[in-house]
Amino acid sequence: MQASDSFSLGTLMRYFYAIASLMMAFSISAQAAEQPGVVVTEASFKCLSEMIPVRGFFVDNLSGDIDATVKVAQSSVGGVYPPGSVVQLVPTEVMVKRETGFSPVTKDWEFFELDVDKQGSSIRKRGFAEVNNRFKKNCFACHLAAKPEWDMICEKDHGCEKLPIPQHVITAIQKTDPRCKVSDATAMQRFTSWMVRKISPN
Repeated sequence: MQASDSFSLGTLMRYFYAIASLMMAFSISAQAAEQPGVVVTEASFKCLSEMIPVRGFFVDNLSGDIDATVKVAQSSVGGVYPPGSVVQLVPTEVMVKRETGFSPVTKDWEFFELDVDKQGSSIRKRGFAEVNNRFKKNCFACHLAAKPEWDMICEKDHGCEKLPIPQHVITAIQKTDPRCKVSDATAMQRFTSWMVRKISPN
């Protein structure tokens, strides 16, 4: 009798744990399904001066949660960017945080390569681990080097490879975004001068 009771109790407990596990799995799936998708089109991208500047790069949020994005960007200890976050250093390269679970390999970041002019932005490339920029550098590989607490965002002390472009040139590129109503002629001159020096024979 006791052995039978013990067996029955053990069987019931196994059923209980199995049902509890299934309920948890369904709950997680339901939460993922309820999470609104992040829609990204060419119209999603804007002039850098219309975004929020943070230590030399720019952020936005396509889902409207800009305060949460800025909070992580400004944090001195890092954090996870919320879905919809947009991060840009220069006009032609963008990272967008997609919905949770969309691309676990890239921590849900989607990488974009843009063409920009006075009319706006055109998407040249978009994707996850496979996107290369104009310099044939893999976006994911570069950002993967960032320390875990920085959610794949590169800055000078985040663990990423140093950019081959000096800061004053990056600033000039930012100030001459053709999508902006007003461009900085002096910045363009500095950028042009740097390019001439780079390509001129010694």
